[in-house]
Formats: sequence, structure tokens, C-alpha cells
Amino acid sequence: MKPESGGSQQREIYSVAQLNRAVRELLESGFRNLWVEGEISNLARPPSGHLYFTLKDSGAQVSCALFRNRATRLAFQVENGAHVLVQAAVSLYEARGNYQLIVNHMEEAGDGALRRAFEQLKQRLYGEGLFDPAHKRALPLWPRCIGVITSPTGAAVRDVLTVLKRRFPAIPVILYPTLVQGENAARQIVAALQTAERRAECDVLLLTRGGGSLEDLWPFNEESVARAVHACGLPVVSAVGHEIDVVITDFVADQRAATPSAAAELLSPDRNQLLARLDQLRQHLDARLRQALGRTRERLAWLARRLRQCDPGRRLQQQNQRLDELQQRLVRAWSHTGARRQSRLESLQARLRHHSPQQQLQRLDAFSARLAQRLEYCINIQLSAQREKLAVVSRALDAISPLATLQRGYSITLAAATGRVVRSTGEAAVGDILETCLASGHILSQVSEVKNS
Repeated sequence: MKPESGGSQQREIYSVAQLNRAVRELLESGFRNLWVEGEISNLARPPSGHLYFTLKDSGAQVSCALFRNRATRLAFQVENGAHVLVQAAVSLYEARGNYQLIVNHMEEAGDGALRRAFEQLKQRLYGEGLFDPAHKRALPLWPRCIGVITSPTGAAVRDVLTVLKRRFPAIPVILYPTLVQGENAARQIVAALQTAERRAECDVLLLTRGGGSLEDLWPFNEESVARAVHACGLPVVSAVGHEIDVVITDFVADQRAATPSAAAELLSPDRNQLLARLDQLRQHLDARLRQALGRTRERLAWLARRLRQCDPGRRLQQQNQRLDELQQRLVRAWSHTGARRQSRLESLQARLRHHSPQQQLQRLDAFSARLAQRLEYCINIQLSAQREKLAVVSRALDAISPLATLQRGYSITLAAATGRVVRSTGEAAVGDILETCLASGHILSQVSEVKNS
């Protein structure tokens, strides 16, 4: 840059490079953190690893550069036509004089980002065990009341009510109204689940809505809704969208239905089938009753014939006569038995007198006295023999006893340290302590000299 004088006005002239640097500094200082959404085109992948592309929408386009250190961190494959959201700073490419975006972060926009968030949440909840079949409860076979959590103005509630009315209109239905799409939908769905559980008016809940785009169905992919379904104390059926639509609540719920109508059929018994079954059971019951009545009539007819054959009055007369005969036989038998027992008693008394216990006792006393005398005689003989034997053994013991030898003036010498008997001079040394056993007492001495002869 150089000043130039021209008459009365001084001009400031910039080179192109100076201008570009000034513009770049202005852009970079004023637009450092922008979020821009658009479609990728003209994608270039040079060997350097950088990405160069154009970000465009229906009315404009802008050049972009994503350098290798950022490109390697992308979680998806960048392709032409991809709809993306980028965080970038505005800069100027001085070689061409064009401004461009220096991209710091890129993510998929629209359905792409939603599907990635869906898969991430699905994997995380699966890892926590929220999809575990062990946590799923069985649906009631005969629901006393069905709770429906959905929009009161949507097609889903009409489909559900139509199917329930056709299949089993006696089942009451309680609607817990809530938004099913939009920012506040997830919060209202969670509140509806908690309200239904708290009121305990139903024994099964149907969480449903009609079809739509992934963005429309997104409240049913929210983590708060999934955890509320898992924590609900009532069995929950998830029927969201069409058969091809899959949401997180389908995995967490106790059971999934392909459509709202399919869910209504799943929860309600078929009235026509039940009526047909009831008619079949009625016919079977009628047949069984007719058979039972027929058998009862035959039994009554047989009993009536037997009653006519067996006149009760005649049977009573016969039984009275039989009773009189038995009474007479009893009197005669009692008299005969008494006489026989009296004769037996007299015979036993005579035998008792003949075998008096007094005589037996006298004989036993005499025999006992004789045995006592024989016992005393045998004991005295045995004692005498044992005393004589003891005296012989005592004399023999005294003859060989060392104590008797000591009494005659002899002694026994022991090594005091070991207690062994000293039999020769070779078993003692000068300085040893010896113990001499006498007939009365012991003497300890120390060897001062050993003589071999």
C-alpha cells in the first residue's frame, strides 16, 4: 500500500494481496462459528486426505474445505448428494479471491442424523438390558379395561376403537390423550404412562399412533419415553406407525404390534369366536345333561322295581322274629357258659389247695441252707490253697530279689548321668558322678581314680 498525490486529494492504493489479506482477516474475525445446512456436490478427495466440496441449496452454493485432521473423525461416509450440517468459519482463498468455509465439524442432517441417534440409543439401551425378554410381562387373556395412550384426534384411536367395537364391544377403553409428534410429545407421553400407572384403572396399556416420517415418529425414540415404558407397572403394547416402521418403544414394550388395528386385535378376544365356542359348549352341556338324566331315570326305575319286590313291612316282621330267636339263643348260651365257668373255678380251687405255696417255700429254704454250707466249705478250701501257693511264690521271689541281696551287704552302682548300671571299670572315668544304691538310701560320689585290678 502506498499513498499517491493527485491534486488536492491523496489516494490510498492496495495491492491485490493486501486486499485479500485484509478481507480474510475481516471474514475470519467476524464469522468464526457458523452452522450451515446444505447438500454436498463437487466432492474432491486428493491424496492429501483433505476434502473439498460445494455446499448448496436451492438458491445458492458455497465452497468448503474439510482438512484431514477433521475428516478422519467423521462417523459417516461423505458422498455427493448427502444432506449435512456443518460447523465452519468463513475464510478467503487468496489464490482465487473466493471466500470459502473452513469446516470444523460435520454431521448428517435430517433422517440420517436421526437414524444414527436411533441406532446409538438402541445399542445403549440393549446393553443396559431394557430389551431383555426376562423383563417382559404377559398380556392379560381377558383384559377388564384397556388404556390407550395416543392423540385423541388421530386416525390411530379411531382404528383401535373400530376394531374393539367389532371384536368385543364389552371391554371398556380409557383414553389418555397426548401429543404424538413435536417437541412436547415425549414429555406428554411419559406423563400419560405415569398417570395410567398411578390411577390403576386398566390392566394393559396400548401406546400407539399412525404412520409418518422418522421425524414424525421420533418421540417414540426418545430415551425418556423408552425408560418410562420399561418402568411402567402395567403391561404395555407398542403399535407405532405401519408394519415397516420400527421405534425404540417396540423393543422396550412387553409386546409389539405392527399397526394400531393389529394391536387392538391382539388385546381383544374375538366376539364371534367366543359366541361360537359358547354355542359349542352349550350343545355339549345339553348332550351331557340328557345323558345324565337318562341314566338317572333308569336308576330310579330299577330302584322302584326293587322296592316293589322287597316289601318293607314284611322285611320288618322277619327281622323282629329273627331278633326274638337271637335273644333266646343268647339267654341259653349265657346260662350254659356260667355253669361251665363255675365248674372250672371249683376245679382250680382244688388244685390250688393241693399245690400250696407254703410247702414249696419250706422245701426251698432247706435246699438254700444246704447250698450255703457247701459254698462256705468250698470257699475255705480255695482260700487255704491260694494262701499256700502265695507263700511258695513269696519265698521264691525273696530268693532272687535284689533287695534281699542288698540286705546282705551288697550294693548297686549306677552312672548318675545315664542311670545305667556300672558293671566294670571301663564304664567309669575320672570325674564321673556315680550313684550307689544300698539297702537303705543312695550315695552320690565322684570318681577320682580308676583301678583295673
